[in-house]
Amino acid sequence: MMYKEIQSEKVPALGLGTYRLTGKDCARAVEQALSIGYRHIDTAQMYGNEDEVGQAMQASGVDRSEIFLTTKIWPSDFAHDRAIEKTHDSLKKLRTEYVDLLLMHWPSSSVPHGETLEAMRELQDKGKVRHIGVSNFSPQQVEDAAHHATIFCNQVEYNAGRHQDAILEQAQEMDYLLTAYRPIARGAILNDATLKEIGESHGKSTAQVALRWLIQQEKVCAIPKATSEAHLKSNFDIFDFELTDAEMKRIGGLT
Repeated sequence: MMYKEIQSEKVPALGLGTYRLTGKDCARAVEQALSIGYRHIDTAQMYGNEDEVGQAMQASGVDRSEIFLTTKIWPSDFAHDRAIEKTHDSLKKLRTEYVDLLLMHWPSSSVPHGETLEAMRELQDKGKVRHIGVSNFSPQQVEDAAHHATIFCNQVEYNAGRHQDAILEQAQEMDYLLTAYRPIARGAILNDATLKEIGESHGKSTAQVALRWLIQQEKVCAIPKATSEAHLKSNFDIFDFELTDAEMKRIGGLT
């Protein structure tokens, strides 16, 4: 496993995204991921699967302290008291005393970001939340949020076909984590000729190359979703090769 150091914290560079994973499929995927070696799990209140994620973590036998766990507050719950209440609900469902990272899921135009971040800081002060972050925020919105809390992460859609140059530059300057969701663009980049060619030279699939390209960048981690054990293992099998600088630039030039 590769780790990213953010604000003196080490975060596993590859995690399991659980968007649209529900019921037994979700619980099975999370438990299998943990048995394979994943130590970074991403969920959200809006996904409706925190209970299954919590069950799977408990059933896995992996010590809670070894898992980096993220959940998110939905904008309709951004009001101060509601944000605190919903996070306590998440902790109960997840069967844990704390989450490692709590994110604002999207920017809001109805509740000032400072109000939500104040609630999140209070949860942090009480040990219920270790780190605070945002998701789908622009660089300017991250700057604004940073006036109210230390921002640990901005989770955005980022892959070889959708670049986030401004956010990546800001993450490196401000020392926050860029968590890439949809890291293989829902499969849209899997037939790319460049990724195929580079993959063949390393004995890897296009998906493995796309994931390796992300986690090889400074301050970037990726959270691909997978349901089958084969896909979970394949996504995790990216730590035994390295892309050259030239290959990184070729992939970075894709649109």
